[in-house]
Amino acid sequence: MITSLDDNAFGKLMADLGPYERRPHLAVAVSGGSDSLSLALMAGRWAARRGGQLTALSVDHGLRAEAGAEAAQVGEWLRPKGIDHHVLSWRGPKPASGIQAAARDARYQLMGDWCRSAGVLHLLLGHTLDDQAETFLLRLGHGSGAKGLSAMSAVRETPDVRLLRPLLGIPKTVLLATLEAEGQDWIEDPSNRNEAFARVHVRRAMREGGLEAAALARSAYRFGRARLALEAAVTQVLARSARVHPAGFAVLDHSQIFTAPDEIGLRALGRVLAAIGGNSYAPRLGKLERLYEKLSGDHGIRGLTLGGCRVMAGTGRYRGKLVICREARGLPEPVAVEASQRLLWDRRFQIQFKAFGTGEESRPRLEALGEHGWREIIGQSPEMGACGIPGPARTALPALFDKKGLFSVPHLGFRRSREAPEIAEMRFFPPNSLSRAGFFLR
Repeated sequence: MITSLDDNAFGKLMADLGPYERRPHLAVAVSGGSDSLSLALMAGRWAARRGGQLTALSVDHGLRAEAGAEAAQVGEWLRPKGIDHHVLSWRGPKPASGIQAAARDARYQLMGDWCRSAGVLHLLLGHTLDDQAETFLLRLGHGSGAKGLSAMSAVRETPDVRLLRPLLGIPKTVLLATLEAEGQDWIEDPSNRNEAFARVHVRRAMREGGLEAAALARSAYRFGRARLALEAAVTQVLARSARVHPAGFAVLDHSQIFTAPDEIGLRALGRVLAAIGGNSYAPRLGKLERLYEKLSGDHGIRGLTLGGCRVMAGTGRYRGKLVICREARGLPEPVAVEASQRLLWDRRFQIQFKAFGTGEESRPRLEALGEHGWREIIGQSPEMGACGIPGPARTALPALFDKKGLFSVPHLGFRRSREAPEIAEMRFFPPNSLSRAGFFLR
């Protein structure tokens, strides 16, 4: 068993996660702890040998007074190694509960945004074998199914960047020894000893109970194999039963979903909810099971919501089907946009703006169409009432307004003036899009 990592061993770990572009520019998440700092040092040398570069990203969550000084210390350590360092700040109000989960989501959002704007394709994360084992026990305690108990993936594609975890098979002790061999100090995060966090209790239980991280990680990998087999079956069911419209709603043939084995049907429903809601993950299994039970008993139920989605019986051309739309709650606030700007709106629509007039008066604002916008469309073009897009899906569409009111809704083919240019291209592009299997309506 290895006691520390050298550049050759790290190179083999990275090779398994490729391919990479020539002269790759990588980013790495660095808290200053032993895991992320050792990853940064090795990745920096790896990139340099290939004529590329590494940028380290630290996130100041605004939760501890000393966090800013710690981030500055990371920069001081990395600068002599030729590694650029950026500190990203989590601003705004913090939740009273679930702070670790909220901080994690904010961290990924900030780093993903930075990578997208910088054109960086790969973000390295310092998760280790011990993290794999702890996550397995935490999810086991929460009653997770096979998906939750499966191993963290070494490679995960997101709309912004590829997330790479080259150290998933490496124990923390090896990384500590690696830093000690290099004479490199690191920062001990006090949250790792904070009894308020469940992960700290799990870590202690592993030590006191004699649970081996490697054995727990093996269980996670085995659940991962089961998950892959289940997901393949889910893909086959969805290919026969689900269609996702470019306007961001799904139409389901419930006869396919609810006659499949429950484990397959549940996963199929969860995957669709994640895509339509613009979420990285499906809803929690318990909530998903309750919705699945209601839907399998009565397909005409209305008013059901979960995961930011509304589930209802189809009407008109979708009669006899289930329709899943984005809920009207929690949609983004209006935002002024710039010419040539590119953004991901509501985590669902990728938008590229074209040229338009200059000056504040001509700058449109982007917001959800809403009921007020739909009334404006019908007032100008009554024939749009037959557009075939369900009401909840219509009102959750991205729309452009200016000083005079509604200007354009690309998904509806609506422009206030026939002569007005179309100033934005929009496509449905959520974190878990079903389009990868060709489920879009034609």
